[in-house]
Amino acid sequence: MAKKAATSHMNQTERVAGTIFFIVYLLVLPLLANKLFGIVEVLLDTKISDSLANIIYYYVLFAIVLLLFHSFLAHTTSRFLGGVSRAMTTFCMGLLVFYGANVLFNSRTNLNDMTIAASINAAPRLTALIIVFLAPFVEEVLFRGLVFGCLKEKSRVAAYVISCVLFAFMHVWTFALSSWDWSYLILMLQYLVPGLVFAWAFDHSGTLWTSILLHATVNALALWAIVG
Repeated sequence: MAKKAATSHMNQTERVAGTIFFIVYLLVLPLLANKLFGIVEVLLDTKISDSLANIIYYYVLFAIVLLLFHSFLAHTTSRFLGGVSRAMTTFCMGLLVFYGANVLFNSRTNLNDMTIAASINAAPRLTALIIVFLAPFVEEVLFRGLVFGCLKEKSRVAAYVISCVLFAFMHVWTFALSSWDWSYLILMLQYLVPGLVFAWAFDHSGTLWTSILLHATVNALALWAIVG
């Protein structure tokens, strides 16, 4: 029964609209966001700081995800409330596995940590809000709720592999493109463990809130380490 716990439970509208949005989110927005903000600056005759642009960007993503996946989110919330004990046990196990695996496989070079460290000084509260709440929510709904949940109905192995690879690709491809150095893609390896653990947390508990909480906690601890 646990093996079927994380079935997507998304209706057809959520699947189709969500897939279109996911492609735009993964491949288009990272390239166009700065240009769009540049247009807004011209139209409003004002300057938008990087920190303000980041929070606007993630709030828009958050709002779109809520709008597109409200039915799925209601269902997974119901699953969480009906199985809090299992969800929290899975959360604790996931946290232990995550840090145990990272000791073995994680590299020291993390481009996103460098980006966070650069922005935390300019806007610590806004950066923390993005890293601890907005980003985990958006990423878990898309990579685990949509990609993993829908693929799992066809193949659990494919669901784990594809969702983990896409999650890792999302974190590094813009760095590779901006420098035209595709060796950056080797850094995808450090995101495979988080992607695997977050997917397992969703799969094992049957509710996306477990992976959201786990992702948020991991990010909060990483942010604490950077600040400290």
